[in-house]
Amino acid sequence: MMSPITAALILETAKASIRSAEYCMLITLGEEGEPNARLVQPFEPEEDMTIWVGTWSKSRKVKEIQKDQRVTLAFHDKEGTAYVTLLGTAQIEKDTNLKRKYWREEWIGFIPQGPEGDEYVLVKFMPIRIELMSFSRGVLPQPYGLRPAVAIRSENLWILAKNS
Repeated sequence: MMSPITAALILETAKASIRSAEYCMLITLGEEGEPNARLVQPFEPEEDMTIWVGTWSKSRKVKEIQKDQRVTLAFHDKEGTAYVTLLGTAQIEKDTNLKRKYWREEWIGFIPQGPEGDEYVLVKFMPIRIELMSFSRGVLPQPYGLRPAVAIRSENLWILAKNS
């Protein structure tokens, strides 16, 4: 028997699935409003679901976020037979302390100056909507598997969306 779907269950399931997925698709809006997707390696979500992504400062995604902050992150949790889609806003962060915190040494080949240099920036993503399905955790709104469970951020709280 499946547990009742709550905002807390959606949040917990989303975090577990995100941690399980090493990569995700970051989707921005391009010059003509077309979606542009690329594979990125995010850091684990913070308690409030903020997600950090390191990138090259001259990348197309940085330019697109500076123009339009609406961003989507899409995760596939193969082990958990789940997906998580996060809709929200992003901003570019250049703070050196944050860049040091959110840095992976294996990136030195792509960004030789490391977290200290101007070529490395962070995308700070703040979701306002979580959509997910998780077969392994039984988070599957009825009718079974035909629509996702949805939570929406209201102020600093996550609430269950209607129809979830």
